[in-house]
Amino acid sequence: MSKKGKKAKMPLSDEEQLLLFQQKLLAEEEMAKKKERLLSQFLKDKLAKEEHNSALNLYKINTQWRTVLREVKTRELHKDIEILSQTFERVVDCKDSVIKSLATDLSEAEEQYAHALRSHLHSIDQLLALQRSRLNLLEESYNMELEALTKEFETERKTIIDQHEKEIHYLQDVFMAMEQNYIDSEYESKLEFQSMWDDLKNKNLEEKHFLRLHLENTVEDLWRRFQDALKNYTDATEDQKIAFETLKVKDERSSKEIEAQMKKIQKLQDSIIILRGKIMVHSHENEDRNQYIRKDKELVLAQLRKLKAQRSHAREISQENLVKLTLESNATLKALRKIVDKGEKILKLAEICRKFETEEEKVLPFYSSVLTPKEQAEIEEIYQEELTEELSKVIVNYTGMENFWKRYNKVKLEQLSLQQRRAQLLEINGKLREMLKQYLDGISVSDEVLSQLNPLFIVNHRSNLPQPLSTPTTQPGDKQPPTTYNIIEAAHVISHIL
Repeated sequence: MSKKGKKAKMPLSDEEQLLLFQQKLLAEEEMAKKKERLLSQFLKDKLAKEEHNSALNLYKINTQWRTVLREVKTRELHKDIEILSQTFERVVDCKDSVIKSLATDLSEAEEQYAHALRSHLHSIDQLLALQRSRLNLLEESYNMELEALTKEFETERKTIIDQHEKEIHYLQDVFMAMEQNYIDSEYESKLEFQSMWDDLKNKNLEEKHFLRLHLENTVEDLWRRFQDALKNYTDATEDQKIAFETLKVKDERSSKEIEAQMKKIQKLQDSIIILRGKIMVHSHENEDRNQYIRKDKELVLAQLRKLKAQRSHAREISQENLVKLTLESNATLKALRKIVDKGEKILKLAEICRKFETEEEKVLPFYSSVLTPKEQAEIEEIYQEELTEELSKVIVNYTGMENFWKRYNKVKLEQLSLQQRRAQLLEINGKLREMLKQYLDGISVSDEVLSQLNPLFIVNHRSNLPQPLSTPTTQPGDKQPPTTYNIIEAAHVISHIL
């Protein structure tokens, strides 16, 4: 301590003070770097621990959430299986009844098909016979027309060949005459061209000689004028030239002296500027270092706060994404199950419908259009005019579904025709039932039948039907003829009606 006190009391030189100041600055820089290293290492370790803890917590949350989702999903699946089993049993019962009814309809349809096929083959045989006779008549008429056309063609061909030969001879004569005229006119034009070329050549030579003489005279005159002007200029500027030479020598001497003095001044100014620059550089370096250290400290603190905020925000986003992912996955699974069920249902229905297709539908599943070309063109024009609407523009994207809609429309039309046929058959069945009931009522005896009108119920030659009023044609004194009754059996009536 005593040595340090003695040294402190002694006055220090400027160089020693600078050395001490530099040593202090270097020590402070080393301490600041060590602090920065320790702080960065501490932040890296802390960040690694936080990442490890967050990953572990996320794994735990995912495992717990999966168990909860599995339990909920199992409950939903049990409920769905119970509902599906009930619906399946109900659908199976319905399908059995439908299959039985379809089997009966199929047997009836096969009988109708066989009858229709026999009638169709008979009509086709008749049409083939008519077509063969028609083809024979057309072939005979074709052969007759062909012979007439060949004769006409041969006569026209001979006349055309004769006329063609005559025209060729005429054109050859015309060509020879035109060629002779062309040779004569070419010889005359060559003579005229040669004479004109000689005249023009002579004229050009004369003009060229005249212009050369004129230019030589003008050049000689200009050279004389130039020599006179040069002589006058040298005589007038001789005194000024001598004075200029003396002033030029003086100017060179003074310029050399000025350059020497300026070099000295410049050296002194450069040394002053260098010293000032050194002072300014040292002060700026110290200020920059201090500011750099402060900025680094503030940046490290700001990055630390930012990382904490990002970590919390990332946790919130990951939790929200996890919830959204689970909800969307459940929704997508349900939608995919519905689509799969619908596709399986469509495939099953397609297999069932394939069994009931006719041979014509199996060979030609898509029928051709029944419209005439004129009607088809009108529909296309209307379709093109309405393409400005948004709905029609959307429909254009689904032109690939045309074959499907054809088949669908065909099935729809068949369904409507079958419904109409069913209604007609139900109406006929109702009429037949009424007639059968009347017949059974006529052959049976009961209180209900006796209370109603019955043509077969006759007692003592009398029926319970109301008798029509007879018109009397006898006189008052004559005897009335016995009444006659027309009895018709119900079986006879039914056989005639059916």
